[in-house]
Amino acid sequence: MVALFSACSSTSSRLVTRLGGAVSAGASARVSSMALTLFLGLGQVLVSSGEAQAQFRPSNPCHLPSEAIVETETLRQAGLQGDAEAQAQYRRLIQNHATELEACRRQNWPQNLALWLRLYPCDARPGVLDAVLDRIVSRGYNEVYVEVFYDGQVLLPLNDNPTVWPSVVRSPELGDHDLLAEVIRKGHERGLKVYAWVFTMNFGYSYGQRADRFNAVARNGANESTLNRTRPEGTVYDRELHSYASQTFIDPYSPEARRDYEWLLNAILQRQPDGVLFDYVRYPRLPGGDSVASNVRQLWIHGEASRNALLNRSRNGLARGLLERYLQQGHLSNGDVQEIRNRHPGDEEPRWQAVSRPASSLQQYLWNLTVAHAVQGILDFVHRSADQVSRNNIPSGVVFFPNGNKPVGEQGFDSRLQPWDRFSPSMEWHPMVYGVCGDTSCLTDQMERVMAFASEETRVVPALAGVWGQPMTNRPSLETQMSAIRQVAPGVDSMSHFAYSWQFPESDQERKTCRMR
Repeated sequence: MVALFSACSSTSSRLVTRLGGAVSAGASARVSSMALTLFLGLGQVLVSSGEAQAQFRPSNPCHLPSEAIVETETLRQAGLQGDAEAQAQYRRLIQNHATELEACRRQNWPQNLALWLRLYPCDARPGVLDAVLDRIVSRGYNEVYVEVFYDGQVLLPLNDNPTVWPSVVRSPELGDHDLLAEVIRKGHERGLKVYAWVFTMNFGYSYGQRADRFNAVARNGANESTLNRTRPEGTVYDRELHSYASQTFIDPYSPEARRDYEWLLNAILQRQPDGVLFDYVRYPRLPGGDSVASNVRQLWIHGEASRNALLNRSRNGLARGLLERYLQQGHLSNGDVQEIRNRHPGDEEPRWQAVSRPASSLQQYLWNLTVAHAVQGILDFVHRSADQVSRNNIPSGVVFFPNGNKPVGEQGFDSRLQPWDRFSPSMEWHPMVYGVCGDTSCLTDQMERVMAFASEETRVVPALAGVWGQPMTNRPSLETQMSAIRQVAPGVDSMSHFAYSWQFPESDQERKTCRMR
């Protein structure tokens, strides 16, 4: 503790400089006093950086003192106005912050703390992205997960976008502005690891509107796509953007969808992020309180590619005929079975690719077969994508709901069919520990379930939702959640917080609407 305090005190003294009277002569002493209070846990600090005040507690030891935050912002704004000296001081200051952040995180748990971030077109304006990243560093985060592919748009420059999706920044005058490359570069300058956070099976509304991608979209037994047959997602993601229209889930067996995603990843990997996180590695929720899939016609396996791949799991004509009828009707009668047997007199018994889940009847076996086929499509798609990332010597991770892979009753399954327990152990696992029950019991239950499936080689990075210092939406404060997770998973040394928009709501709203102060 003494060595840590000494390092922070001396650095705080170095960080305070005078800029046109903006920082007083006594600031250095006040910063040193602030550091002593923080690291000895003797009080709380109120920090203001042009936004609503946020209360910090000693359990977040790596955040910057208020004076350092004010000075950083003052220098940044002066530099934007053309003050060359301020620009130089600002660059030195963020380098010092990066050094201190690395040292502090190395000596405090968790050693890696990440924040989820969505960027907007306004972040291409001069100085805006700098302010965003400075805020993230000020809260003690040393990693940031930047949303690169979401809601059918990509964070690639308008003039260098080889994908089928529109760019986030679409202004012609900013056609060459590479916001993804910029956030990676500026994040590294501040000591931040920058991960590319990408939607996976949810390709977005724009994709679902393309006539040339009709066969790439997932379909149910009524030939409906996910555009008109799913409910809005009830997650902590951006509720304003999560609607029926924003989601188009693809058929993971579709060669077109696989090729489109490969091109997307290739463009992202050229910018060399520190990692890639795959989200929406599942099917969507179905309408209904429990969102249960209990009939084959509810499954998203009736697109051309998925259906053909499923039928090819038949090992003889009798098996194929029974499976075709089952997919068409959603059930088989005794008359159906006899009729199809008569068509294939040379086949004594139907044979399909083996399914591990036991079945007590032919119909139950076919249900198990079709569910396993749906799940395998998810696994093949994400593992294929992860292999593409690993070939570039970049780590990848998968984001999932701890309860998204559960059977419901004897015949039903959670309609998301998220087989996270079968995700590759060499990938990072990012469980969204978002349970809401007024305390931490549901969080620890979810975390314990994840750890029971994780292998020793798997890096588990739980994602928590909330804010520092106070409860929010019936969730305990972040430090309370983190402490509870540490009790049940003491080996976990990395965590993430959802999201920048919760930590800095005013900044997020201003950037979203381009109404900058």
